[in-house]
Amino acid sequence: MAKQCIGLDIGSSSVKAVQLKKRGSGWSLQAFGMQPLFAQTIVDGMIMDQGAVVEAIRALWSRLKLRQKDVAIALAGHSVIIKKIAVPAMRPDELARNILTEASHHIPFGADSVEVDYHVTNPQNATGQTELLLVAARKDVVSDYMQVCRDASLVPQVIDVAAFASQNGFEANYTLDARETVVIINIGAAISNINIVRGGISLFTRDVTIGGNAYTEEIQKQLSISHEEADAYKVGGTGSDNGVVPQEVLRVMEGVSEVIAGEFQRSLDFFLATTSDSTVARICLAGGTAKVSSLHRAIERRSRLPIEVIDAWRRVEIDESLDREYLASHSSEALIGVGLAMRAPNDK
Repeated sequence: MAKQCIGLDIGSSSVKAVQLKKRGSGWSLQAFGMQPLFAQTIVDGMIMDQGAVVEAIRALWSRLKLRQKDVAIALAGHSVIIKKIAVPAMRPDELARNILTEASHHIPFGADSVEVDYHVTNPQNATGQTELLLVAARKDVVSDYMQVCRDASLVPQVIDVAAFASQNGFEANYTLDARETVVIINIGAAISNINIVRGGISLFTRDVTIGGNAYTEEIQKQLSISHEEADAYKVGGTGSDNGVVPQEVLRVMEGVSEVIAGEFQRSLDFFLATTSDSTVARICLAGGTAKVSSLHRAIERRSRLPIEVIDAWRRVEIDESLDREYLASHSSEALIGVGLAMRAPNDK
């Protein structure tokens, strides 16, 4: 069996590494860590400061004492297009030859400027066509992500999509009824990945450019304080002694939660309006912002669905050498990394 990749989740606010080892039918966690990135290092999934990302990855590998070089990474944002399409039925070799031509009808980028991959979801539907899940990513963005890995002396073996990596991490930890439709939302600092799943199949995906940074920016603006102070308030840091500022912070956070919940609800409404499947069982949240209680209330109020925070270690065996308290406090942030760490070189 091929050796597992290390899951390297390069996000807007930090880089995260997850190392898993296959244990029977389950997984064992060997290492996990996070290294912060300065604001604006990555914007809408595009790397603005390659040197800063390389430095963060090197620091993380050094701190975790990781020796393995093979990594799986994920892309997100407007540079990635995911679409369900139907194409004329053809042999697998014909499909491989013609996929770029077929893709050009569905993507807003020139066919020569994108990397394209696909997965056949239905070889022949009722009209005799083949249904595919098509993924296209801009070549320059793919190249930038691969280059920061190489500059950090790593070998990028797998390039995944963040929404699908989240799904893999979720399904490794939770058992779902084959008929149950679940919304998985990974809320990053700047990008949130929405993936609606049933029976192991992704029915709908969308990346929205809103996330945890919206809280920091609004607190900073409304209270006229520094970015660092605003960030501390967002995660429950210390406020002023008289308690007036923390109340104001809560008010601001509730307002931002309503905006974010509204953005998520628009995607859910679009899915429900364009599918015959009108029943969704629950919404499962991951990412650093997943624990914000006002966001839970806002999503619950709009969707009228139960909310659950995903534990990326729920069924993962934890090595005795690891800090369980640290892992518990970052369990929702590790989901993409876990999904990536389940990948091996050359797998599909």
